[in-house]
Parts: sequence; C-alpha cells; structure tokens
Amino acid sequence: MATRWGICSAGKISHDFCVALRTLTPDNHQIAAVAARDLQHAEEFAKKHNISRAYGSYDELARDPDIDVVYIGTIHPYHLSTGKLFMTSKKNVLIEKPLAMNSREVQGLIAGAQDNNVFLMEAIWTRFFPLSLEVRRLLGLGEVGDVQMVRADLGAPLTHIPRLAEKKLGGGALLDLGIYCLQFVLMVFNGEKPESIQATGHCIDTGVDGTAVLVLKFSGNRLAICTCSITMMLTCDAVITGTKGTIKVPHHMWCPTTLEVNGKEMQFPLPEAGMPLNFTNSTGLRYEAEEVRNCLLKGLKESPGMPWAHSILLAEVIDEARRQMGVTYDQDNIC
Repeated sequence: MATRWGICSAGKISHDFCVALRTLTPDNHQIAAVAARDLQHAEEFAKKHNISRAYGSYDELARDPDIDVVYIGTIHPYHLSTGKLFMTSKKNVLIEKPLAMNSREVQGLIAGAQDNNVFLMEAIWTRFFPLSLEVRRLLGLGEVGDVQMVRADLGAPLTHIPRLAEKKLGGGALLDLGIYCLQFVLMVFNGEKPESIQATGHCIDTGVDGTAVLVLKFSGNRLAICTCSITMMLTCDAVITGTKGTIKVPHHMWCPTTLEVNGKEMQFPLPEAGMPLNFTNSTGLRYEAEEVRNCLLKGLKESPGMPWAHSILLAEVIDEARRQMGVTYDQDNIC
C-alpha cells in the first residue's frame, strides 16, 4: 500500500519535494493533498502536481483522515506550531530543516511525537543520499584510518532573499546553510557531543548572522571547522582527513553526487526531474521520503539515519554558536 503524503505549504521546497516523490513508484508513494494559507495558491499547486485535494488552511489538512504523513515545508519559525498541529491530529511528520528555531523547540517537537505516538524526522535530506551512506560505510571500514579533522564550507551571496536575511522569518547563515556543514560533522563523528565550540563571524544589518566560522573540538583532539555565509561565495565542499587518507565531497556538499576517496572519484547520479526544480539536485529529496516510508513500515517513531538525539545536538551546537555571536530570535525569549 502506498504511503499517502500531505504537503503543508505550497512554496518552492514543497514543489521540489513533490517532483522528487514523482521519481518514486506510485505503488509506494502517493501525494494525497496539499494545504496552503491561501486556497487559490493551494489549488494552483494541486493542479500543477496533479493532487486531488487542496486546502486553504493547515487545520483542514490535519483533519484529513486519508493522510499517513505530512511533509512540512513552511519557513523556519512555523515548524514548531505546524509540527504540533499535525502530531496532535495523530499525523506522522517530516519537517524541513532546521527542525525548529532552537533546541528548546526541538525538544518540544520530540515530546509531541512521544505524547502522540507518531513518527517525527528532521528533513536533513543529505543524510540519505547514496553518497552519504557510502561515506558512513567507508568510515566504518576504516578506509581512511582514524578521523583527525573534518572541514565543511557552504556559502553564497543570498541576502537579497527575505527568508534568509530577515530575523522574523528565521533568517541567518547558521540555520539555513551552516546546519548542512554541522550535520555532516556530526554524522562523521556519529553524534558525539563536542568538548568545546568556538564561534565567530559577523552579523548583517537585520541582526542575523551573515557569516559564521565554528571550530569544534571532539575527544582525542579531533577537530572540525565549519564555515557558512549568506554574504559571500564559499567553496561549498567538505573534507574528512584521517590517518590513512582523505574523503572529499568536492562540490555541492549539501546535495552531493561526487565523492573522492584517496584520490579516486566516485559518482552517484540522481534521477532526472519530470519538471523544473527550484534548487540544485532536488530529486535527491526522494531518499528522505524513502527513509520515512521504510520507518513507517517498520513501526519506528524516529529514523536511525537521523535520530532525535542528532537533531537535539545539532540545535544545541547552533544555539551555542548564536549565543557567542549575539544572534537571538523572538523564539529564544519564550519560556
């Protein structure tokens, strides 16, 4: 039986997610309904993606009895409220990254999943790319020896985009781009909590972080350096340095298809899109959708590939980096 998806928010990322779902067999995945805050917008989206039901409110989608899981593609500040809305209605949820605005909200969502006995996963799509699975396999085999250093960079001039630059929209380099660098580091170190975090950078006029540089120290003097920016173009790559060699993601580290292991290149091509996409390599969103379906079939409430503990740690690291840089959001002041 197909997993029946509800789509919350009819924006750009939701469009790409639906395109990615169409690359999977309809016997396994069905887009059953879409909801937006404006009915006309939802109906236009439904027509474009051949979705049978369109709603002009998220509440209507929450009440739909024929939905197995809801993909939440709202902007960051609404992840907590929409996540709780659907979980209270006994809907499983896949919430776009970041899972929430801070670690307190992340823990609130996890508590909601536990209270309502539903599945919850942060949509860190990179975790489920075939390339990322290969990286974890190679590390497990000791292909490059003991990991000593991880470096990950991601940045581009994006301050002209309101949701990336405006504080009230949850903007900032760390929440939108740095999260990819940090999740890569935490994946390599298997969710280990760093012994220390040092963060520096600068903020733009709106009060959000424009560029951030983080140095994380792990046990055994292992280090990680993450750089993210919405004000400048960075290399957008990642390197794992071990005692016996290196693993490199030479470009598109947030949606990777090329890997270099000790100088040998490996390719992990993605399926072709059936219609134009908004973001690079977005058909790769199919892999997180497959992970959700597999977890639901097994009766799991969290993903082994992106467990709740990793989402909490990821949020805690970003919280600490923001604290050191003096970046706060209204959500930080809610007790």
